[in-house]
Amino acid sequence: MIGVDLGTTTVRIHVKGKGVVLREPAVIAVVKGTTDVKAVGIEAYRMLGRTPGNITAVRPMADGVIADYTLTEKMLKAFIRKVLTGPARFLRPTIMVCIPSGITEVEKRAVVQAVHEIGARKALLIEEPIAGAIGAGIRIEEPVGSMIIDIGGGTTDVAVISMGGIVISTSMRIAGNVFDRDIMAFIKAKHNLLIGDRTAEEIKRTVGAAMVPSGSDMPTMEVRGRNLIDGMPKTVEVTTEDVVSALRPSLDKVAVGIRRVLEQAPPELISDVIERGIVMTGGGAQLRSFDQFVQRVTNIPVAVAANPEDCVVIGTSAALDMAHLLQDARNKYDTY
Repeated sequence: MIGVDLGTTTVRIHVKGKGVVLREPAVIAVVKGTTDVKAVGIEAYRMLGRTPGNITAVRPMADGVIADYTLTEKMLKAFIRKVLTGPARFLRPTIMVCIPSGITEVEKRAVVQAVHEIGARKALLIEEPIAGAIGAGIRIEEPVGSMIIDIGGGTTDVAVISMGGIVISTSMRIAGNVFDRDIMAFIKAKHNLLIGDRTAEEIKRTVGAAMVPSGSDMPTMEVRGRNLIDGMPKTVEVTTEDVVSALRPSLDKVAVGIRRVLEQAPPELISDVIERGIVMTGGGAQLRSFDQFVQRVTNIPVAVAANPEDCVVIGTSAALDMAHLLQDARNKYDTY
């Protein structure tokens, strides 16, 4: 049995008894104008922005859903082939895939069809907040409210969970990729410097933050790119304050979504959330001071889950053994 976190930026695969066996970028390189695969995962990621004219490296997932069905299927098939070695490669496994809580039935069907095409015996879907909560160690079957904020590459999912199901949720297509684009736009506007996706992500990881640190120590980073005025290479210094300014509009939109969920949740569950706190999962939860930002917005204690990047895929795999707990939930996982 296999759990798959089919993320916009990263694909993670968890195999029962083995743990997380694959963490690779959701990138595939193909011969231009065809579907002939040249590389997937890490090898394809290294080609982003560096390919010759006859090869193109693309991300077949966008905003948490399949943007290119054929390339997504080929990418998934290559990853499954990597993790199923020896006699296991002849088996038809049960595969559970986590999905954003707000995607449509058509988008769900596209995921299921892709999973069946790679040879799965059965395809199961589970929503990301449920999977993240399970992976974070929350006992979701209890009749108490728990609040999860999962920040991935393509979507941010906010949900209040009780008795194995989602009571109220929202899914925003504002997450890691949008943060990267915000940084690129800010550097372009402030320094007339053009940088790429990978550089923006490195800035976010190195000096990025949701709030300006209170101390006087302000991390800085040298960033290289192309000067938009004369077209020549240029190096500028980027600070944490720059990144906070760049991310502010997007983070404010995330704050609005969090407030909306809290406003719509039943008061009894909100009481539980205040007592138990909010748990953040996903790679985006590692942005410095993001938990403090959410705590300031909600006035509720906030904690980042241990190993937040893998929470969702671990929970997805664990959910395969929890059918008896999830089957009565209002928003239980789907079977196709």
